[in-house]
Amino acid sequence: MDNELVKRFLQDGFVKIEGAVPKRVAEDCTGLLWRETGYDPDDPGTWQDPVVWVAGMAQGPFAAAANSPVLHEAFDLLVGERRWAPRYSLGSFPLRFPHAAEPDDAGWHIEGSYLPEGATLWHTNLRSRERALLMLFLFSEVAEEDAPTRIRVGSQLDVPPVLEPYGDAGASFLELGPQVAAASAHRPLTCATGSPGDVYLCHPFLVHAAQPHHGTRPRFMAQPPLYLESPLELDRPHGDHSPVELAIRRGLSLEG
Repeated sequence: MDNELVKRFLQDGFVKIEGAVPKRVAEDCTGLLWRETGYDPDDPGTWQDPVVWVAGMAQGPFAAAANSPVLHEAFDLLVGERRWAPRYSLGSFPLRFPHAAEPDDAGWHIEGSYLPEGATLWHTNLRSRERALLMLFLFSEVAEEDAPTRIRVGSQLDVPPVLEPYGDAGASFLELGPQVAAASAHRPLTCATGSPGDVYLCHPFLVHAAQPHHGTRPRFMAQPPLYLESPLELDRPHGDHSPVELAIRRGLSLEG
């Protein structure tokens, strides 16, 4: 199973781990998120906005969700033992509601990973400074009509050539957005559907996008980063590259 997980991650740019968060823990997280919205779960008339953003949440259920043993095992496999930093909170949360208004955040992009001194926009660079993974924690049932995150399968291989000319300084996610969208336009599409407690572990360069909500039930999800304990290295002396690093090397045609 470990080899299969790594193989799928290198090929697709993500893996879905079903039931990574225990059901009871996921339910407790959902209850706390409803409280943050101020909306009534039983009264759609109170769901005023298409998207409600909730920042980091550090209550016990969220710390438990982030530290599921099965996730820790996957982090070791994909990032490398002692190369990722434990986290005890989750966030941010784009909570999407059925709404006539179209969201204004549905463009194809990769996540920024660090904020340069004096900058106002998040940046990323070829070594994915500070970010080991993009994670999608589902805290509601998410079907095709429930505004699941759209994913371009295999697009992690298209992004390294876009980033390489920027060097260590990197570029903002806004500047990179149109470029990674064009570079990955040929990729097949899938959506991050699933049940409460399912978690998608994504390469930091996976190209993805939001979409309008055409369903009837809200979509609750967290999209936190997994932070790096030590920087990614693309030229390790003994070839001891993690799958995250191998994917970048493959995108640069340094690996078969």
